Amino acid sequence: MSDLGDFTEYDGDPRDAPEDAEAAGSSADDSATQSATPDRASADAVSRDDDFEAYDADPVGTDTGIGVLSAAEGLRIHEDDGETRLRAYVTAGNRSDVRIGTYLLAPYPDGESLFARVAGIEYAQEYRADDATEIHARRAMRSAGIDEADFKLMASLEPVAVLYEDGDDLRRRMTDRVPKPETVVRHADDTEEITTGLKIPDSGVFFGHLAVGGEKVRTVAEPPTIAYRLRDDYERGDPLVFRHTLIAGGTGSGKTHAAKNVLRQFLAEDRTYPVEAGGDREVRPAVVQFDPQDEYAQMHDDGDYDEDFARRVERDGVAHGGHDDTLAFVPKIQGASYDASHHRAEQVEFTIPFSMVRDNPWLIAGSGLNDNQYNALAYELLARFGDEYGQGATYDQFTTFLDDPALREELDESGRVHEATFDAVARRVRGFGHVFDQDAKPITERIHEFVRPGGLTCVPTYHVTDTRATETVVLALASLLVDEKLSNDPTYDRIKDTPLLVGMDEAHNFLTDAESVQARKVIGKFTDAAKQGRKERLGLFLITQDPQDIAEPVFKQINTTVVLNLGDEDAISAVNIPSELESKVPYMEQGQMVVYSPDNSEPVELIGLEHCLTRHGRD
Repeated sequence: MSDLGDFTEYDGDPRDAPEDAEAAGSSADDSATQSATPDRASADAVSRDDDFEAYDADPVGTDTGIGVLSAAEGLRIHEDDGETRLRAYVTAGNRSDVRIGTYLLAPYPDGESLFARVAGIEYAQEYRADDATEIHARRAMRSAGIDEADFKLMASLEPVAVLYEDGDDLRRRMTDRVPKPETVVRHADDTEEITTGLKIPDSGVFFGHLAVGGEKVRTVAEPPTIAYRLRDDYERGDPLVFRHTLIAGGTGSGKTHAAKNVLRQFLAEDRTYPVEAGGDREVRPAVVQFDPQDEYAQMHDDGDYDEDFARRVERDGVAHGGHDDTLAFVPKIQGASYDASHHRAEQVEFTIPFSMVRDNPWLIAGSGLNDNQYNALAYELLARFGDEYGQGATYDQFTTFLDDPALREELDESGRVHEATFDAVARRVRGFGHVFDQDAKPITERIHEFVRPGGLTCVPTYHVTDTRATETVVLALASLLVDEKLSNDPTYDRIKDTPLLVGMDEAHNFLTDAESVQARKVIGKFTDAAKQGRKERLGLFLITQDPQDIAEPVFKQINTTVVLNLGDEDAISAVNIPSELESKVPYMEQGQMVVYSPDNSEPVELIGLEHCLTRHGRD
């Protein structure tokens, strides 16, 4: 036990201590009164200032970037993406600016930089504490805000490329090195850094503006947005338009709006392609658009937008306004009339001549002929009919030809066509009388009008209520274009020598994968077209809301996939885009899209133009 004797025998000045409680109270009052006076308070403050000096706790200088790379859990770059580990600590003041998909840069000491995107965001506790308690919850519910200093925000980064300077150019290469711990990470806000990091061409066909999370990416340049373009020259390979494009989107997603804006760029006056590989002669491309909803002939007319919008798109090098060289090629179908009050494009009527069936027998095999019946039609009946009636024979003459009982009997007795097969063919090829050989000029006599360098030809079929007739018209014209493009001995040099973009809306209705003879013939023809398109300067431009129904052999040849809002899981899976973009598709607003074009850029999110560059919609 301590000896407290020295304290109990304290020998102080008796005047310093009150003699009784009353004196003590009086002394306390006097002391309080004195400390309340200004002179005494000032003196005390001076005394405190002399004893203690205050320091600013904030670091000197200005923060750069949004945070630093953290090695707390290791920093790793690995050939296996799943083994890569890059995490950045985001400072409190920058946390509201970080989103999934945000593009960031982390420099290396030698001047190169790691270009990365935010793949995940996580709040972690700064201190060991359990905040899932009643006390924490009640305190948070009564407070005015959250103290960010109690937590740390960690961003998981997905490396995209390493950027380095090569003379005056900025280039990219695959990620092959890990940054240093505590490297300052900043927003990628320079146009060249972002376009190089994402491998976006600086010229080509305009599709939209780069976006993250539904908001346009902003840079410090002017204009601050980044235009996404599809490569369209031969310097680094074939133009991607001839490697084929698919636009997929549900009803109301804006796919027709987007398709019109892209097609308008291919019709720009300064867009040309060589007539033959390695040749010097270049011509403008022709566009033939099959239009089941009769919407694309409106591209003849100007869009509904103001001068400010026009100036902005011109600044981005975007062609806009109605395209004067637009024709509506209207198929003449018995019993169907076409009303064109919603556009001012010139109308040209045509009919499908039955002579086209001789080279494409499957055009009248739509009722489900089997292989044996198809062979009888193609190699016996049509061949014999052509020999007897000549090239200009009509569909009505063909049905009369099949009504001859002597022909049926002769072919059966010779063993060339069994009578049951003959009857099946004769029954199933009927019903096309309202399609072929109508009172209009045959399409084969209008080729120079149908395919025009720099011209847009729309083939509306909305007025044709018979699905079988619609399919026959579309497939007859599309086959004519494909056959002439792929032929070594074409009948129509105009088609062969003109770079051609064949657009097909509701493509799932015509290029569906099925077991019928007709479907197999169609898919085979368009698969060949897709494979050889880049060599022949033939591009397919398919638009659909059911991409899962497009035959796989055709789908596999698509190089550029543009996906707008889709709600169907099968449709989303069918477009085969990276998982980080796939998850966004069901939640995208009108005009938002993702583009997957491996030969053009990294997979990216875009926002299309808010206005259609030509007329769109009916009043």
